[in-house]
Amino acid sequence: MEIRTPKALGALIRARRRELKLGQEVLAARVGVSRPWLSAVERGKPTAEIGLLLRTLTALGLTLDVRVEGDAQPDSTAPARPSLPQIDIDEIVDRHRKNRS
Repeated sequence: MEIRTPKALGALIRARRRELKLGQEVLAARVGVSRPWLSAVERGKPTAEIGLLLRTLTALGLTLDVRVEGDAQPDSTAPARPSLPQIDIDEIVDRHRKNRS
């Protein structure tokens, strides 16, 4: 599902909460926020703190998937993308120091 606005995120949160048959008070308690905060988020509050939104999604069993616009939807049958190479910051600093000498 693509979420492009705070209102769409709020609608998703409300729909999932209802799907799980949770009241706002119950979900708010699980997340550690007030019921009015949750209500405002469900109505599309544009200034909600990202950390609290992520906790709300986690409490609902949801995850956030960010993609570059235009990329295809993730396909569970597609092979995983290769991981980025490990970077050794100490090696980079040592090389930089040697080059300065």
